[in-house]
Amino acid sequence: MDLSWWNLIPTYFDGTAIQIGSFPVRWYGIMYIFAFVTGYLTLTHINKKEKLGYTKEQFDSLFTWIIAGILIGARLGYVFFYKPGYYLANPTEIILPMTHDALGYHFSGIAGMSYHGGLILSIVFTIIGIKRNKMDLWKTLNLCFLLAPLAYTWGRFGNFINGELFGEVTTSPIGMYFPLAHDSPITNPILHHPSQLYEMVFEGAGLFAILWYLRKIPVLHDKMPCLYLMGYGLFRFFIEFFRRPDAHLGRVDLFGMSRGQTLCSVMFLTGLIWLIVLIYRQKKAAKKELAG
Repeated sequence: MDLSWWNLIPTYFDGTAIQIGSFPVRWYGIMYIFAFVTGYLTLTHINKKEKLGYTKEQFDSLFTWIIAGILIGARLGYVFFYKPGYYLANPTEIILPMTHDALGYHFSGIAGMSYHGGLILSIVFTIIGIKRNKMDLWKTLNLCFLLAPLAYTWGRFGNFINGELFGEVTTSPIGMYFPLAHDSPITNPILHHPSQLYEMVFEGAGLFAILWYLRKIPVLHDKMPCLYLMGYGLFRFFIEFFRRPDAHLGRVDLFGMSRGQTLCSVMFLTGLIWLIVLIYRQKKAAKKELAG
């Protein structure tokens, strides 16, 4: 099989940005920094442009809470959603970058972060941060959900550079050769869908563009949390058909769905119900105001 430059892109990266002694600094970790900085700068720009009146100190404190929620939630989400049995038997590996076998402890880094876990706990921590900084709860939540896809784009790009979370095998020319996918040499390549790029485009940059446009519509201006849950859940559900599920899980959930599809189904339905309730309450309030 003749491979083009496109098919071989993942082979140009090894996931390590720099090496500090024996400690590798991974691109994926750097992408987290890019994500937080992008979200912070965009939020402060909107605050200034729309004259929301928030101070730098309020944003600094709020983002500390958001970052803590994402990192802790993403780790715990992976533990409980994807490998509860393993981590119940190896609880120290939840927080320590070490694995243990018959030969003792070995440095491995902390492997395994769950988007859905990060989402759940980041919402909780964001609400705490908003209240502690005396910010408008719903207005600030709307901004945070608006910017979430923009920051998320960096995370999926980090997965791509790491060569992880690749998709199913494909014969399509859009497929790529991921070294971590097989032990077979490059002379006998097997191509996989670059599902990380699909997610980066649709769940990340694309969803941000959609939410930015919908925000201009009066009836949807203050519905970003609902629309985000629906948009991400819908995009991710369909992209999961191209993404290879976790090897130890497969597609074993209800109706043959992957674990990601199950979580995204709940996510979409939550957003839809939330949207319907908000619109109903606003219409009811408007009618009551007119009647009064």
